[in-house]
Amino acid sequence: MYTDMFKTFSEQTEKTLAPVTKFNQLFAKNVEELTELQLAAVRAYSDLGVEQLKAATEVRDVQSLTAFSSKQLQAMTQLSQQMINDSNKLNEIAQNFKTEIDALATENVKKATSVA
Repeated sequence: MYTDMFKTFSEQTEKTLAPVTKFNQLFAKNVEELTELQLAAVRAYSDLGVEQLKAATEVRDVQSLTAFSSKQLQAMTQLSQQMINDSNKLNEIAQNFKTEIDALATENVKKATSVA
C-alpha cells in the first residue's frame, strides 16, 4: 500500500519537475558553451598581445620600426576579424539557446493545455 503511494508520488514528482530539469540542462549546456567561447577568446587575445609585445622589443632602428608599424595594421585586422568571429559565435550560441527554450516552453504549454 505505502509502496504504491510512494511510487505514484515519485512518478508525479518526476513529471512535475521534468520541465525544470530540462531547463537546467539547457542552461548548464549554454553556460558551458559560453565559458568555452570566453576562454578561447581570452587565449587568442592574449596570444596576439604577447606577439605584439615581443615584436615591439625587436625594434632597434628606423627600418625595424617601419616593419613593426606595418605589422601593427595586420595585427589590428586580425584582432578585428577575431572579434567579429567571436561575436558571431556568441550570437549563434544565444540563438540556439533561445530556440531550445522556446521549444521547451511550447512543449510545456501543450502538455498543460492538454491536461486541463
